Amino acid sequence: MSFRLTGVGHPTTFDLLGTDPFVVGRATTNDCPVVDPTVSRQHAELRVTPEGVAVRDLGSSNGTFVNDAPVSAVGGLVRAGETVRFGQVGFAVSALTTAPVPPPSAESTAPPGATIVRQVPKLSEIEAIAAARAAAPANDPAAKDRRRLALLLEVSKGLGRATDLDTLLGKIVDYTFQVLEADRCAILLADADGALVPKLSRDRRGQEAGGDVPQSILRTALDEQVAILSDDAAQDARFTGKSVVLQKVRSAMCVPLLDSAGCALGVLYVDNFSLTRFGEADLDLLIAFAGIAAVSLENGQLAERIRREALARSNFERFFTPQLAARIASSPEAVTLGGEKRPVAILFSDIRGFTALSETMNPDAMARLLTEYFTEMVECVFRHGGTLDKFIGDAVMAQWGAPIGEPDDCDRAMQAALDMMTALDALNAGWRAAGRPTLEIGIGLNVGDVFAGNIGSERRLEYTVIGDPVNTSSRLCGAAGPGEILLSEPFRTALAAPPTLDPLPPMELKGKSQPLPVFRVRR
Repeated sequence: MSFRLTGVGHPTTFDLLGTDPFVVGRATTNDCPVVDPTVSRQHAELRVTPEGVAVRDLGSSNGTFVNDAPVSAVGGLVRAGETVRFGQVGFAVSALTTAPVPPPSAESTAPPGATIVRQVPKLSEIEAIAAARAAAPANDPAAKDRRRLALLLEVSKGLGRATDLDTLLGKIVDYTFQVLEADRCAILLADADGALVPKLSRDRRGQEAGGDVPQSILRTALDEQVAILSDDAAQDARFTGKSVVLQKVRSAMCVPLLDSAGCALGVLYVDNFSLTRFGEADLDLLIAFAGIAAVSLENGQLAERIRREALARSNFERFFTPQLAARIASSPEAVTLGGEKRPVAILFSDIRGFTALSETMNPDAMARLLTEYFTEMVECVFRHGGTLDKFIGDAVMAQWGAPIGEPDDCDRAMQAALDMMTALDALNAGWRAAGRPTLEIGIGLNVGDVFAGNIGSERRLEYTVIGDPVNTSSRLCGAAGPGEILLSEPFRTALAAPPTLDPLPPMELKGKSQPLPVFRVRR
């Protein structure tokens, strides 16, 4: 004899086949899951008899009723044509003379050579999970497997749509509560030293869960890379941590989150404080879910690393040409983080009469003028493969040769200086036509061995070049008149294709014991 429970006022239906006991309750792992706030996790037990369905209440909060009469733990009997109610969820009982026959498969109904196409309904993840739970008779093992596979498929789709690491961790916890009947869920991720760092801990209401997660369980799962189920954690000899006893953890599961290389990213932990205990089927489900979550987590961490590297590269491109930034990113061995001594061509340019000019302009107009000026000057540096070292007030410092040098660095710096003068002429023409002030600059060029590396303090570092050749370039820039480009003898010697140069009398520069030969570019 078999019976069917048909929902009264709701579409849920269960077929009771065979004599095995069927547990009704809010827990999704029950034989007959009824998701309703008035239904307890394990609400009642049903057993098929020749006379009807024997009903026994399992200590539910809102009671079990046959024809509106309460049923105790001793039990009662509901016959065909009568009703049974769990909390506020009612079912009509009817007899099944034969076991329900599943619909013929597509293979058996399709004529040779035919193609069967079915429309797949578009459901949200949670709707699909609910549909998967109620898709087949609760006591059919094959149906249970199909239901769980469908549930995991929808979970994988949902996790795959997470946009950042925090969102992904939140989704993992949310889905854990969907697939398991747990009171608390926590995710801890391993840091570079292998220590577990708590990332998220929530209860079923979505609120932050208090209390420490038992470290004895976590460390066993992480260090031995094993999935752990304890149906009575306080009595389990494997776990002697005080937090297990103090928090009255009744049943707990912990699964390591392993990446594609088998390394532990962290652990996923769930527990219960009530009488509900996890079973082996719950552990199997959590293991499968943790595998999906670990892949999503690994992908999320990879995406986060790519995002940070992209940000770092965009910051590189503020000071290096895009081509040089790409070379640095693709050839990290080309850059020595601690610094190194290397030949570098240095360019300084400075605005003449800037202090007097700034006194005649309001701050907004001055800032706008400098922004337009610096934009053009930096573009000239980048156009010729240089690196913007820094802005020093109204001065520009650029260099060629660090962190990656080229044989023609001096020629590139020379062309950049000429280009800067041409670009300023064009800017001045536009400013003059608009009735705005014009600018004049002087440029100094030098080459030599310098220290190139990260300079600064623990709180702030910047990549720059320092040394006597840098100071000499700055002194040449200071000595240059409006519209002049001055260069040193070593720089002139290093040029493969020098422009027309006029030798000047040796100059006495600050910090130099002897006057230095200097050349001026004829324009």
